[in-house]
Amino acid sequence: MKYVVYVGGILLLTLGIALTIQSNLGASPFDALLVGLSLNVGLSVGSWEIILACVLICGNALLSKQKPEVLGLLTAFITGLGIDLWLFLLQNWAPFEMWYSKLCCFGIGLIIIGVGTSAYLHTNFAPIPIDRLTLIIQKLAKTNLLLSRTLIYLTFLLAAMLLNGPIGVGTLLTVFLGGVLLNFFMPLTKRALDCILTNSRISQNHTKDHKRSIT
Repeated sequence: MKYVVYVGGILLLTLGIALTIQSNLGASPFDALLVGLSLNVGLSVGSWEIILACVLICGNALLSKQKPEVLGLLTAFITGLGIDLWLFLLQNWAPFEMWYSKLCCFGIGLIIIGVGTSAYLHTNFAPIPIDRLTLIIQKLAKTNLLLSRTLIYLTFLLAAMLLNGPIGVGTLLTVFLGGVLLNFFMPLTKRALDCILTNSRISQNHTKDHKRSIT
């Protein structure tokens, strides 16, 4: 069940990322950086997700004074593939001509990102390097997810601006709301996952007891 939640969370996260990019209102600072690198240097958006993950893993290891979290590459690899897959599937689906339809698409994407990120983070299995960085900064600065996430977003925003990434009103909304949504969904998804895992254990124990009674 843990790995189902892990993969499902990443799939939701990457769907949300693809929706924010497709909305044409501006992606999150990190995703805008990925798109900017893709447009200016080459390779796909998902490929740059994996490349930057390697850089962040090394940086996280230095900040936390621990060995590089190699498993984070697995998450980054799945995330990169997911982003490219969703962008491919959504490339011809663009009913976003009016501002309100674009805003709706972006808002849904932002919420899905919050839900997906909080869900897979609760599995505590190989977080995406940027999410691990969020947790490291939260611990080092003794602050909450809101402030640590916002600080990271502002840093990547400057880098995305230098590369002419897709920055717009949506980018600013992500900077100010991304941390808020993550902070909001973390306790909600924890309660939901605890309930699901508890029911799953009860069901497994009931099945085992039933098999024993038969034998």
